[in-house]
Amino acid sequence: MPLELESVMFRGTDPSGAATFWTTMLQRSPLEDPDGILLAGTPTQVGLRFGRGGAHSPLKNRVHLHLSRVDRTQRETIAAAEDAGGRRLGSGNIPAGSYAVMSDPTGDEFCVIEDQNRYLDGCGPLGEATCEGTRASGRFWSDALGWPLVWDQDEETAIQSPAGGTKLAWSGDQVDPARDPSRQVFVLAVDPLELPDELERMTSLGATLIGAGPTGAMILRDPDGVEFLIRS
Repeated sequence: MPLELESVMFRGTDPSGAATFWTTMLQRSPLEDPDGILLAGTPTQVGLRFGRGGAHSPLKNRVHLHLSRVDRTQRETIAAAEDAGGRRLGSGNIPAGSYAVMSDPTGDEFCVIEDQNRYLDGCGPLGEATCEGTRASGRFWSDALGWPLVWDQDEETAIQSPAGGTKLAWSGDQVDPARDPSRQVFVLAVDPLELPDELERMTSLGATLIGAGPTGAMILRDPDGVEFLIRS
């Protein structure tokens, strides 16, 4: 399939600060282009991108990341995040056997998954990007990316590349209409020659084409009305 998931983009007021934090946490090298700062992924680890946009709203993010155990324990990952400028949310206390809710220096939430968790075994350090969204969106993205469903229960869905690695998951909930649909988006990449066919295929699957953005990337919306980009 010619269409690939390049990254999950987080837009905010300090993309450089966010990129610096995640560069440290994931040991990736930042690359800057017109659409922001890219921390490129691998065949099994989803890329992250940081662009300029609005400030974090009072609502929790629609998308947040799950860090899972690979080379570091949960305690070691929490310490590394705090050293890099992250902080624990809530009371700061983490019960034994529970995930830890944290935020990066820009206020975007993420979770450090408990060591005993088996759901993200083998997914790598960036274990999952979990999204507010319906089962329809999970199935849409499965078809769009050619990633099989690895979880489909009680309206919750998750997909994963055939190569393994980072999962993408949806909660089964309707997306809150108060959310900015463009603050956290998937960025897809395609060969320019394949773009017309891929736009037609995506709309046939249920996407809505909005048009070209300021940097030339095509803007679409998924079945939940959440924006995503296709770069060629």
